[in-house]
Amino acid sequence: MAMSRDKIFEEVKEVLIDALGLDDDEVVADATLMGDLGAESIDFLDIIFRLEKSFDIKVPREELFPAEAVLNNPDFVSGGKLTEKGLAELKDKMPHTDLTEFEKDPNVNNIADLFTVDAIVNFVEGKVA
Repeated sequence: MAMSRDKIFEEVKEVLIDALGLDDDEVVADATLMGDLGAESIDFLDIIFRLEKSFDIKVPREELFPAEAVLNNPDFVSGGKLTEKGLAELKDKMPHTDLTEFEKDPNVNNIADLFTVDAIVNFVEGKVA
């Protein structure tokens, strides 16, 4: 039987609480990992490990957090913003993430805001389905 979205959210929430030393009420769907929850890039490896263990899935880092590959490609970034090609690549690599607001101002400094609790839940939901 497939896991419900609510159950996936609760499991993801526990992973983030344990990995980042958070209080229960801090982990909400629209919280950003870095800005709101204080995660650093090194924490992403721990989060991935814990997600794999909790959900019995395999998560290549670049699959859940692909921004680094996009940002390091000169075809995808120009003048501190993602190009149309870069946006297309990000959409392709992050189908689990809502890019609507980011597309209005695709400044590379705002990419960290795309990594939300909800994006992780969407990702895991796709993996366990």
